[in-house]
This record gives sequence, structure tokens and C-alpha cells, in this order.
Amino acid sequence: MSDQHLGQIIRGDIVVIGGGTAGIAIVASLLKRAPNLKITVIEPSAQHYYQPAWTLVGGGTHEVKTTVRPMSDVMPRQAKWLQATVTQVAPERRLLTLDNGCNVTYQNLIVCPGLRLAWEKIEGLKATLGKHGVTSNYSYEHAAYTWQLVKDMRSGRAIFTQPANPFKCAGAPQKALYLSCDHWLRQGVLKNVGVEFNLPGAALFGVTDFVPPLMKYIEKYRAQLAFNSNLVKVNGLSQTAWFKVKDAAGGVTLQAKKFDFLHVVPPQVPPDFIRQSSLANAEGWCEVDAHSLQHVRYLDVFALGDVCSTGNAKTAAAVRKQVVVVAENLLALRKQQSFPLKYDGYGACPLTVERGKVILAEFGYAGKLLPTFPLAPTTARRLAWYLKAYFLPWFYWNGMLKGREWLTRTSKVD
Repeated sequence: MSDQHLGQIIRGDIVVIGGGTAGIAIVASLLKRAPNLKITVIEPSAQHYYQPAWTLVGGGTHEVKTTVRPMSDVMPRQAKWLQATVTQVAPERRLLTLDNGCNVTYQNLIVCPGLRLAWEKIEGLKATLGKHGVTSNYSYEHAAYTWQLVKDMRSGRAIFTQPANPFKCAGAPQKALYLSCDHWLRQGVLKNVGVEFNLPGAALFGVTDFVPPLMKYIEKYRAQLAFNSNLVKVNGLSQTAWFKVKDAAGGVTLQAKKFDFLHVVPPQVPPDFIRQSSLANAEGWCEVDAHSLQHVRYLDVFALGDVCSTGNAKTAAAVRKQVVVVAENLLALRKQQSFPLKYDGYGACPLTVERGKVILAEFGYAGKLLPTFPLAPTTARRLAWYLKAYFLPWFYWNGMLKGREWLTRTSKVD
């Protein structure tokens, strides 16, 4: 910490915590509506990532270098960027403390720092990730290693894992399985690979309409489903993974499983500075109204993205709809007007069930189907693959982060 910053106070108007998908998109959308707004963004990273493409990197269809750009390239020029980390939030004083010793005040706060990947919650994982056949598409550094392992595998045991909710992109753990199995099938080696998918719950997917079409692919790839099975420990040298497995009576046993390939999705938790603040609910997430996205206790605060307490799927597609709601409602609040929009819980998981086909799962609160296109939403389509693999990455960099709000229709307040 530099002494020159200690105690310095930066007075902000609209302050945004986070320069990820939600942070950059909300700033761009606000400035498109009101170019004279004074917005400060607090974001420590020098890089900005398009994380939805890491599944495609792990599946061998994209280069990982296409998923990252300098933060300075995506940060709206009208915004003031503080390259620092928030360490403490005091919403009752409208005050933020940064790791460089500065304090930042605000009139309105937008909370969107994302979540934290808790690799350390799986014993031994951090020491072996990226070697000994242990990989994860949830990491920029390791998504390409997934593809290397998939290409090289001709036989053996492949285990895929999923953590307990909530975590980013409910379909991503399955996407890794489907794209890997599709490659092994095309190479004629799937018959030599034992595939197992370990899930902590009792269902393949949270929205029941999509379970039957997904089960057809599970059967096609001869994958074994291990329900109520949660990864807790890994030893890379012995290529052994340990799972806590719950039986029908609720009893828990520890089971060791050997592997040649292990794709891990880590547990995911709120950032510490949110969890430890009065913004948090009992689980540590930023507690907002599920429809207005305004904080339930601090009415000058809004939140969007993965940090929210809302019950939607934590996806970039959810952010795309949330941005419009927060932008419109925040500006209405500043004008002392009633909120014009409400969020319906929209999220989307483009489930890459094979190379060239995607089931475009779009749904809102309570699992209500919310398809964008007038097509059967549970059917795997080549058109949806082009949307996922080509259009959406282009639109992310050239549209969403620039404040272009295509196909973002949401509900108006009655």
C-alpha cells in the first residue's frame, strides 16, 4: 500500500464496483442514455475476459487468446477508472475503502464485482490444477489444457464434476462433458473411455423441460451419472479424486475414484468484502429485490451480475437483461420517479451438446421458459451453435460492451 494514498477521499457520483461483463455493460448503457453522467469504475484487473467462450476453448473450437482484451480497450472513455480493489463497503456512510488506502464516496452505488472461484475448498486442487490430467474450463489459464487432454486421450477414465449451487453458468460443467465426448466419439475412441459426471444434487439440470433432450446425449455418450456426489479432494500424482456421496437415507460416505482425466468446476462464493458487509444476505450475496435489482435496505444501491442474491442462472445472458433494468431504474430513482422496468429472472445456457449443435436453454424465475426465437427451445440446433460460437462473441465485444441493447425486452412495471 502506498503511503501517498492513505486517507485520500475520492468523491464520486455513480460508482460501479467491477469491470467485468456487468460492470462495463452497465456503464456503457448508462452513458448511452445520459452521456454527461459522472461514473467511476473500480476494477483491479488490467484484462477483460469473455468467459463464455472458455467452454469452446476446452472443446477445441476457439483459441484462448481471442477471449481476452486489455481493460483499457473496453472501459468507456467517459468513465473514470480506478485500478484498485475494494476491501470494505460501508453503505450506511456511502463509503468504500480501497486496497491502496483511498476512500471513495458515492451518491449511487452499482455493485457488480462478480463472484470468487473457491479452488481452495477442494483439498489438493490448487497444487495439481493444470497437470496430472486435472483441468478446468473455468480458468483462462487451463481451458486450453482441457483441449490438450481431450485430444490426447485414447482410453481411460474421464470424470467431470459440478459444485453445489450457486455457480456461474449452470450448463457449463455439462458442456465440457458433451464436447469432450463428441470428440472422442468422432475419433472412434469413446468406446475405450469410461465417462462419469458427478453432480451434488439429484437432477441433471434445474429446469425440467431440458432434462429429456439432455438425457438423450448422456445416453449417446454412454456417460454414467453420479448424483449427490460432491468433489472434496484431489491427488494429482496418484490421479485419485475423493467425493462425499449422500445416500437415500441422508448418510454421507467418502468415495475414492481413480481418473485419467478430471474436469473440475470449483465451488463459488461471494467476494469477501460483500459477504462481510451489511449489503449481504445470510448467504453472503448482495441482497436486492428480485425484480427491481435495487438493494432491499440501501435504496441508493443497485446490483447486477453474479454477485446478486436473485435466484436466476448466473450467466452473461442474465446480465444482458439486468443491465437495462438497472439503467432505467437507477435513472428513474435519480429523477425521483417510479421504476419503469422489472427483471423476470431471464438467463440462458447455450448447451453445446455436440460440436455444431446447441440446445438454447432460456428461462426465468421458477424455470419458466423464455425463448427468444419462435422455435422449440428443447431441440438441439445448428443455428444455435452459430449463435453461441460466432455471433455472441462478436456481439459481446462490439455490442453489449458498447451499450447496444439488442433483444433485451423485459417486463414493464404494472
